[in-house]
Amino acid sequence: MHLVDDTENQKAGLYSALEVSHICGVVNQTVINWIKSGFLKASRTPGGQYRIYPEDLAQFMLNHNLRIPEEVIDLCKNRNELYSKSILVVDDDEGLNSVITKFLGKKFPTMQIFQAFDGFDAGSQMMEKRPCCIILDLDLPGVDGFSICSRIREGDKYGKPTIIIMTALEDSELENKMKELGVKHLFRKPINLVQLSEAVQSIVNK
Repeated sequence: MHLVDDTENQKAGLYSALEVSHICGVVNQTVINWIKSGFLKASRTPGGQYRIYPEDLAQFMLNHNLRIPEEVIDLCKNRNELYSKSILVVDDDEGLNSVITKFLGKKFPTMQIFQAFDGFDAGSQMMEKRPCCIILDLDLPGVDGFSICSRIREGDKYGKPTIIIMTALEDSELENKMKELGVKHLFRKPINLVQLSEAVQSIVNK
């Protein structure tokens, strides 16, 4: 499903009430009721149709604990601000990555949660989305977690995400190494998801 029809709405970066209903998973009349009640900002065309700016839709979804689709964020003028309220989960174990992503998605429904499965993809997504938190496995193909931590510490091209490390590596000096690289939290695998979410919560609440 295309979130924006191939019409003048798309060129203007606007949504119709029907398109918003598809995005939010409700019927069209519900969106109209939101607009009439003042919960969702909208303008009207000369023909009486409602039009909603992406920024207003994103703010409405944040206010009502709804996950904002990435396609909506990409149309927002304040997309960097919206992406900054995001988490990036980096682990080449796709099963574990998905379990963590799904768990955190339920715990933090208003936050965007992205996945990367290797160091190269992680670097690319950090540059584009600048998440506030990165949950990072150290043993990655390509660019490993140690290198990613070093790059985050060296400059600001990735923003300044708080780093949470998860690892199965056995190294008595690992905690000291991570502290030197600016890591705030370190978890040993198998991961305790509740403790992990508590660490994320402490970062989100800053």
